[in-house]
Amino acid sequence: MIEQIIILEHIDPVVFFGINNANIQLLKTLFPKLRIVARGNAIKVSGNAEDVPLFEEKIRELEKYSNDRNKLTEEDILDIVKGKSPNVVKQDNLIIYGVNGKPIFARTPNQQSFVESFYKNDMVFGIGPAGSGKTYTAIALAVKALKNKEVKKIILSRPAVEAGEKLGFLPGDMKDKIDPYLQPLYDALEDMIAPAKLKDYIENKTIQIAPLAFMRGRTLSDAVIILDEAQNTTTHQIKMFLTRLGMNAKMIITGDITQIDLPPSQLSGLKHALRVLKDVKGIGRIEFNKTDIVRHKLVQSIVDAYEKEDKRRKSEEEKVKTIK
Repeated sequence: MIEQIIILEHIDPVVFFGINNANIQLLKTLFPKLRIVARGNAIKVSGNAEDVPLFEEKIRELEKYSNDRNKLTEEDILDIVKGKSPNVVKQDNLIIYGVNGKPIFARTPNQQSFVESFYKNDMVFGIGPAGSGKTYTAIALAVKALKNKEVKKIILSRPAVEAGEKLGFLPGDMKDKIDPYLQPLYDALEDMIAPAKLKDYIENKTIQIAPLAFMRGRTLSDAVIILDEAQNTTTHQIKMFLTRLGMNAKMIITGDITQIDLPPSQLSGLKHALRVLKDVKGIGRIEFNKTDIVRHKLVQSIVDAYEKEDKRRKSEEEKVKTIK
């Protein structure tokens, strides 16, 4: 008789063990000669010298599958233990599997170009209208890099700029004050990482979410760093942010230059950076358009209507200038 403790480092216990430990109960029936006890992220198994190594081998296969797919069903366990490949439907342009095994993939040609540019460059700009999937795709790429151990952490940032409103004093501690600005980033993460695992990542700072103002003085290495809503940065802020890039790190900057919430006299840092860095090698630039919008179909119509209005207004301004 031998005893072995197997530590599971890359799983969400709720997903891996199943509701009411249903998956562990199934494993006990598949390995009746072994005594199996699960607690936290560890499994203690005892039995003869032949069965214990085989059990650990299958557990490691299940651990990898659970980590990759974000799900583990009884059918998956039966297939893997019996040496079969689980029945998986292949998805074109797949990035990762989200919560409950939901496939997250590039849904438009520009989103796929964005993915490819991320792999080719250490810095990528994604510019386009609301709903075109810039932020969502960026976070999916970051989560994939983290799960594949290509980086050690994800750093997400946004400028704390109100969209045309003055909210005044916000109650609570610093986290309470900045969370409203960062909620869209939390929403995307919750689609891709199980709640317990996401909480763990945030508590141990594997995933860091912070306003842009806290970036000065840092060198960000072994990370994917994302700056969202970059159109609302000043020229000094975005320069400060871009120069945080450290070794073995990738940076993604997203924004919509048609929705700038800065004062009219303030130049958008994103616009300035795109002009200054246009000839720098190693920087990708993907421009999304209204055909990439994956929200409600009305959003595309709204964007189209505002584009027509902007063109009409600019045309009238040009006529006035010509008359003068």
